[in-house]
Amino acid sequence: MRLPRPRSLTSWMILGLLLLVVPLAFALTQAVTQLRRLADETDSLVRQSVELAGQAQALFRHLSAYDRATNLYLLLSDPRLLEASRSAQQLISATADRLAALPLADDGTGMDPRALQKATVGALAVLEFADPGQVDRGQLLASRLAAVNTAANDLSDRANQLLEARLQKLAAQAADTRQQLYLWMAALIPVALALAVVFTLGVLRPLRSVDRAITELGQGSFSQPISIKGSSDIEALGRQLEWLRVRLLELAQEKNRFLRYMSHELKTPLANIREGTDLLLDGTIGNIGPEQREVTDIMRQNALRLQQLIENLLSYSAWQTQTTSLDFSTFSLGSVVASSFLTQKLTIAARRIRVTREVDEVTLKADKAKIRLVFDNLLSNAVKFTPVGGSITVRVRRTPPGVVVDFADSGPGIPPQERERIFEPFYTGSTPQAGPLKGSGIGLSIVAEFVAAHGGKVELVQGELPGAHFRISFPATAVVDERSEVRAHA
Repeated sequence: MRLPRPRSLTSWMILGLLLLVVPLAFALTQAVTQLRRLADETDSLVRQSVELAGQAQALFRHLSAYDRATNLYLLLSDPRLLEASRSAQQLISATADRLAALPLADDGTGMDPRALQKATVGALAVLEFADPGQVDRGQLLASRLAAVNTAANDLSDRANQLLEARLQKLAAQAADTRQQLYLWMAALIPVALALAVVFTLGVLRPLRSVDRAITELGQGSFSQPISIKGSSDIEALGRQLEWLRVRLLELAQEKNRFLRYMSHELKTPLANIREGTDLLLDGTIGNIGPEQREVTDIMRQNALRLQQLIENLLSYSAWQTQTTSLDFSTFSLGSVVASSFLTQKLTIAARRIRVTREVDEVTLKADKAKIRLVFDNLLSNAVKFTPVGGSITVRVRRTPPGVVVDFADSGPGIPPQERERIFEPFYTGSTPQAGPLKGSGIGLSIVAEFVAAHGGKVELVQGELPGAHFRISFPATAVVDERSEVRAHA
């Protein structure tokens, strides 16, 4: 029989609970019934044993009184002793009837008290009817009393045998019940465990799918459609998550289109501003004074900075939508470092920043434009946070695992509570920056993504150099050739 499909997670859990509880409840009911039956039989047997012991004691007490009264009557011929013998004989007969009435045997073959009753009547007849002149009444009475004792012992032995048989039967029933319970448990526990596994998987599998879908949405991965199978409410939640994925994808695409459009629109007037400042600085349209040149240079530097921010936005947008790929070429890392410093030369000179470059000659196979953007961002970041008269250190070292590049400044560094978030997009932190233009917060995010795309990693190093110290590690597979180590100091 095929079980109906639950319409909700609650129905699924209730159905699973019922399928788990019903077999166990049935086994428990069987166990309780069997134990109750055994308890009732044990209680009945105990009661019968107590009654049997009491009746047996009474029987032998009456036999002792009967034997004593008959023997004394034989010696003394006192009618009162004869009456006492008759009373004892009646008590013996009544006690034997009660013993025989005990339900010690299930098949109806109980105890027969007639032998004992007949023997007591026979012994009493010796006193009442036997002629002393014709028979030896003492000898005859002794033989009759011996027959009475034998019959009493037979009756008692038979009672004990029936009681022992009942005890053995009860023990056998207890053993059968215990074995039956073991069999029930052996059969039901695997079934219960199997049902628990089936229903647990039936509940956890869609929940894991929901968790995985939410995690992917949280990580910004919108490419895979969300389809969750399960109960109706879980499937409804899956449809809501799919709607959310589509909506987030549309918003991401709209954001990227906006970034591309705005970046493109900003680059045209920015190019005109740069061209105008270059003409002013070159003296093409006339000579300018020192103060005018200083202001024009500041305008040019900010235009360059703004251009770099726009380039970062374009790179971030393209990389987020996976519309760009790596364009591998072979180049010298030292030349890329030199190009990055050339771009920041005027700013470094204006702020009187001391630069230390320790660059090993390393040839790398990578995307030169993206590595250049990585170095530009790290150097620009160092220049922003380095105080006037401070220092910047750049190292390129060939190590056994690959290539290590260090960018460090003498600025205030990064607060401990912000170190885990500095590579998040658009996170700018709380450390004050030099210059009138605040960063967009995507420079370090681009650094982390472009380095990871080359199989490397970027990390924040503490304790080796003052200020903020970033270390990039490229794998050995990216290194093409290593020339003789030449250190250039500036």
